[in-house]
Amino acid sequence: MMSFSEIETVSKRASKAIGYSWGISEEIGKSIRILEMFNLPGISTLNQYFKKIKNNHPQKLKNILKINKSDDELCPIYTGVSILDNCNQLEDLNIIKFFNINYPLLIIPFLSRSSEIINKPIHVILDEGKYILNSNKTILTNIEKSNNSKISKELTIQFEENKNLFTDTEWKELYKLSEDTFVPETDSLKNSAAGAGLTDND
Repeated sequence: MMSFSEIETVSKRASKAIGYSWGISEEIGKSIRILEMFNLPGISTLNQYFKKIKNNHPQKLKNILKINKSDDELCPIYTGVSILDNCNQLEDLNIIKFFNINYPLLIIPFLSRSSEIINKPIHVILDEGKYILNSNKTILTNIEKSNNSKISKELTIQFEENKNLFTDTEWKELYKLSEDTFVPETDSLKNSAAGAGLTDND
C-alpha cells in the first residue's frame, strides 16, 4: 500500500509533467492526499483526468461569479485553486453555480480546505448527489465511490452558517445541571487560590 506521502509526491510531479505550474502542482498533491485519506478515489480520478487533458491543457477560470458558464468544460483544478485562494470573499456570494465541470470529485478537496479557512460547512450539490464538507475534518456524501462522474452538468456550492443543533432551553437546562459540580467559594479556597499569600513589596 502506498503511503500518503508517496501519493502526494507522485500526484504533484505528475501534475507538473502534464503542464501545471509547480505551485498548482503542490496544491494538487495535497488535495489528492486528502481524497485518499477520506477513502475517495483521488489517484484514479486524477489519472483519468490527466489522460483527457494530455494533448489539450485546460484554460484557467479568470473570475468566479455567482453563475459560471464557459464555452469549454471547466477544469476542476484551476477552479478549485481559485476558490481556495478567494474563499474569504466568495463566501459572501452564499451560493455559487458552475456548469460543465470536468471530473467534479477533484474540486472537493479544495472546497474541504476552503471550509477549514472560513470555519464554515460547505455543501456541494451535483447531478448525482451531495457532499458535505466540514472544516477539512469530514467529507460526507451520498454518492457511490464507483460513480466517478466524468463531467457534472451543474455543480452548486452553498456556504452554510454555523448553527447550534440544540435549543436555548436545552442549553440552559444542561448548564443548570452542570452547576452542581461548581465548588462554592470559601475563605479557605480564597487563601489557597493562585496568587494568595503573595506580598506586594513595591
